Amino acid sequence: MRASDLDPAQFEDMRPYRDDEVREALDRLIADPEMSHAAAHFLVPKLARLEGPIAWLVRQFLRFEFRKARDVRGVQEVVAKYMDMVVNRTSDGLTISGLDTLPKDRACLFVSNHRDIAMDPALSILSMYKEGHETSRIAIGDNLLSKQFATDIMKLNKCFTVKRKSSNRREKLEAATQLSNYIYHSVVNDNEHVWIAQRSGRAKDGLDRTNPALCAMFAMTKDRETSFADFWRKLHIVPLAISYEWDPCDMLKARQIYFESNPEGYSKSKHEDLKSIAKGVVGHKGHVHAAFGTPIEGDYDDVATLAEEIDRQIIGNYVLHPTNLIAYEMLYGEIPDLPVSWPARTWRPDEHREIREKFDARMERIDERWRRQAIQGYANPVVSKLAYL
Repeated sequence: MRASDLDPAQFEDMRPYRDDEVREALDRLIADPEMSHAAAHFLVPKLARLEGPIAWLVRQFLRFEFRKARDVRGVQEVVAKYMDMVVNRTSDGLTISGLDTLPKDRACLFVSNHRDIAMDPALSILSMYKEGHETSRIAIGDNLLSKQFATDIMKLNKCFTVKRKSSNRREKLEAATQLSNYIYHSVVNDNEHVWIAQRSGRAKDGLDRTNPALCAMFAMTKDRETSFADFWRKLHIVPLAISYEWDPCDMLKARQIYFESNPEGYSKSKHEDLKSIAKGVVGHKGHVHAAFGTPIEGDYDDVATLAEEIDRQIIGNYVLHPTNLIAYEMLYGEIPDLPVSWPARTWRPDEHREIREKFDARMERIDERWRRQAIQGYANPVVSKLAYL
């Protein structure tokens, strides 16, 4: 399909905010009491309980901070400052690899592993911003738009909607077609980067695997004359691997896995995803690494081989941390000869005694019913590495 054949009007109900919509959305966001409450807990956590006066002060502060923002770029310049603050407060540093080899004049489709609802795309955008690249549009599920302030925050930061609430097969097909068209339109026609997770939902078990159905969705825009390999080249697909030393949501993920495997099942509470976002943002992450892969330009002639190549790059570029090897040893009784952290270096147990003690204490605080699932979540990146050796 030619990019010119796609009518932008078909994307009105899913697209991010345009520059001419920014000021109105910002004013609405700053006036929202829930936004003031959330910002207070981030900016002045010790005083946030004084909701009345603090909320008023926070609103005045936000108005001042965003006073010059008149377009999306202006918003992201302010947001980048606070994302830096999040990284400084909640991590031991963010390192980046591979982004310096990507061209700055061509859009890419970044297919990322998915561990944290908000931080994965946020850290990828921050990485691109720091390296002088244009930031990407971000695919998010419509389940995250349950509150107006959340919708405004996300759509001001280039997020577009993936419709997950379709009730029948026809609606699902229409939603997938629209999504495929929008991704193609963004990358090929608008020359805008796109970020999307390699599968629906986070990899709660720590196993990063691409759903071939995602690749099939990409190809829904392809015409009959274009080969799969040529179509992937048009999209300029780049795998992205984000790794965290510590997962702020490890207990919550393990608990969900445990109940999903039991007869009673798991029922997600109202606004649970927004609570997970908050925990992922403010929780300690240790060292974080974002590894950008190389554009997929080989002769991958179907969706299965494309998914396999994405997996190969994500797993190959994933940076292991001592927490991963400690968890693997707890479950399997040995530590494989694999490098850890960034830059990659040889594992030396004597250097990581303090981390081992911290890991043991952290796991002890998790309910014994789903403690093994939590340990497995840290160990599985090692399992994946070994499978691809």
